[in-house]
Amino acid sequence: MLPDLCGSRLLLSLPDDIFSVITSSLSPSDVCSLGLACRDLNAVVSSDKVWLAQCSKLGIKLLPLSTLVEWRKGVLSYRALCRFLIDVHPLIGIWVHQNPELGNVVYVMPGFLSLVGCRIIPQEVGPLGLEEGPILWTPVFEIICNHVGSASFFLHGRERGDDYVYPGLLKNSSADKNCNVLLLEVEPRHQSEGGKLTYSKSFARELDNEVSLSNKLSRSCSGRVSNSKSQKMPFSRLGFGDRRRLLDVVTSQIRNIVPKEANVMLFPRSKNDFGVLYERRLLLLQMYDEESSSPFNPTELGSSDVCKSLECTTTTTSVDQCHVTKSKTLSGFLKNGLKHILRKSSVDQESQKSTSSSSRCQSKLHEFLRSGDRVGLSLRAATMKLSSYRAWPNMHDSRFALYKLPLHPSNACDEYAGLWGATFGWPPGRKSEEKPGKALFLILISYEESEGEKLMIGTKILEGTSYVLHPNGSAMFIVNVNQPSMELFPIESDGESNYIEVKRSFSGEGVANGYGFRYPGSKPGSLFVLENGLLVFMWKESRVVLTLQRLDLGELLRKGERVNSLSPISNFAYLTKTYSNVYSGF
Repeated sequence: MLPDLCGSRLLLSLPDDIFSVITSSLSPSDVCSLGLACRDLNAVVSSDKVWLAQCSKLGIKLLPLSTLVEWRKGVLSYRALCRFLIDVHPLIGIWVHQNPELGNVVYVMPGFLSLVGCRIIPQEVGPLGLEEGPILWTPVFEIICNHVGSASFFLHGRERGDDYVYPGLLKNSSADKNCNVLLLEVEPRHQSEGGKLTYSKSFARELDNEVSLSNKLSRSCSGRVSNSKSQKMPFSRLGFGDRRRLLDVVTSQIRNIVPKEANVMLFPRSKNDFGVLYERRLLLLQMYDEESSSPFNPTELGSSDVCKSLECTTTTTSVDQCHVTKSKTLSGFLKNGLKHILRKSSVDQESQKSTSSSSRCQSKLHEFLRSGDRVGLSLRAATMKLSSYRAWPNMHDSRFALYKLPLHPSNACDEYAGLWGATFGWPPGRKSEEKPGKALFLILISYEESEGEKLMIGTKILEGTSYVLHPNGSAMFIVNVNQPSMELFPIESDGESNYIEVKRSFSGEGVANGYGFRYPGSKPGSLFVLENGLLVFMWKESRVVLTLQRLDLGELLRKGERVNSLSPISNFAYLTKTYSNVYSGF
């Protein structure tokens, strides 16, 4: 009927609502490509209706439509908001580190025009149970959206009794939708790249007096002279001492104390909170855009502060004296003297190796610092090939990193997959006169195929005790979903005179040994699925009960109670091995 309507003309003739429905099936990049077809299509594609549909698709189950409408008031357009959501969407979820064994879980969730990383504090269940909390948490980092949709990164930390934020850049999050590692790094860059940077003169001028030394070191390490046009030295290739000192020095230079006006809630609890959070966001973005006036000299950092920590010293005098003296026979004297000569030769070789290693480290540091005229903090999202054991990744001990847990949504086949809160004892999640406090466990349920059988595994990722009893990554229970249990559920009432109905049960094993075993032993038990949605694992011999219920961790955090952070770098990744609760003082 309308032969003249084809191609772009046909699309332009559609009502706005129909056009937005059609484009909602496209990816954001495809929508942008469609807008390049012609000027008229570009005008239609740029409409808020089209990009609201894209935002809704990205923020499904996390950001309801009413929240997107509130967020839109703080940005230029829904297109700008969609840009931010694309950048941060891969980061949403549960992140962990091996250390400390207590307090290692960071949950990343939407705030207000932001993404917030919250560390879950090991704790006991509140008097009203898991559903009411309040759950304790502390902020680790924030990623805030500015008016054009760009992401501004802030690390949180506490020093000398004050709360600070440490501005930086978010790197590579949208480039990889399957990123599984978050790395806190120092990055050389130029002023045009943005972010709050520490000042310095041109690296070329600063290092003029040391060029010959650096060239000699470069030749000895790699056989060639490094230059500024070569590939940038990655932060990860520096020695651990260099990386630690660079992070310490940079955070001390770029930090800003958080004003009282900005040190308020991070999540809206009601509609009345949006105004306060909007003002807080503007204040933090203003702090992010301010330039630092603190000088920073990378040459002095490399030659004195950092490289001093890389010098290896070997003390052998007292050891040698112990073996050489107190020998009264001639044969003993000659024997010990020969050992002393051989040991001295070995020490000389070790000293040469140490000097070479120190020179190599210093060369890497100089090459790293020469690749930009300024340095700043960055949060880099990356994908690494990680091995895992029962959904728990095997982590590197010396990386300032968080590792993402694979959180698969529940479905018809894997209906119990996901995050659960657990406590020992019955009634579930409530205090009693005999046991006034019950430790909160966070358990990740996943599924595996083993020898033709389908296993459901409850992996412990957080334990709310004062001293850890089971290592992180322990399987609290493993059951065979194809093998029903013949055990009867021994409890008839839920503590409030309500009858308990069991839907199904599975046979399996539960953890038996305490700490001291990386892979603890196990004893027989059964997992019961109750009609009210609870899971109960009961050990057959001891009759001990572990009760689980699904958690909406985001909602619990919004209602929860914030506690003080650690120092910034430890707050992100606590690299010291400890089995006690480092937050117990709070």
